[in-house]
Amino acid sequence: MGNQHAEIVAVITMQPDLIRSGGSPVFIAADNKDLQKISMTLEKIMDASAHEIEEHTIIIVAR
Repeated sequence: MGNQHAEIVAVITMQPDLIRSGGSPVFIAADNKDLQKISMTLEKIMDASAHEIEEHTIIIVAR
């Protein structure tokens, strides 16, 4: 198998006060419905995978 490298390409959260500076764009969701909609859209656009980190935060990971 080849060497695979996963990279966080986006963060979607409903808790912007917990975000610290980093290398990925951060999208702020107003509610859970918005959180799911944004993550699904980014997942499709970036051909990547969405992973729930906790109830209010999802990351988009590309390989």
